[in-house]
Amino acid sequence: VQLQASGGGLVQAGGSLRLSCAPSSGFSYRTCGRAWFRQAPGKEREFVAAIGWTDGNALYSDSVKGRFTISRDNAKNTVYLQMNSLKPEDTAVYYCAAGSALSFRDYAYDYWGQGTQVTVSS
Repeated sequence: VQLQASGGGLVQAGGSLRLSCAPSSGFSYRTCGRAWFRQAPGKEREFVAAIGWTDGNALYSDSVKGRFTISRDNAKNTVYLQMNSLKPEDTAVYYCAAGSALSFRDYAYDYWGQGTQVTVSS
């Protein structure tokens, strides 16, 4: 596992969670884009948000725009996903990824975390 995602859990609808993603111990890389994807049971993996590592430019899917915020801490080499106003349809395994470009396409990312479960109850 090259990236470690954490912060998932069970939350009621309307609640908040913050996910974190950092490289595994001893793993180093140079990337331009960091992203979050998610996959719900029986569904394909979908893009959530991405951020440019140097300029902080951010992309969001329409389904999370205005509710989720992606950010990064360059000193800690960590990316965060602040999720507010959570809905039951946000329930999924969330994966972080790193790659050489800022993109909403999963094939643009070379490194992936193991995923963290987010469950939103109604």
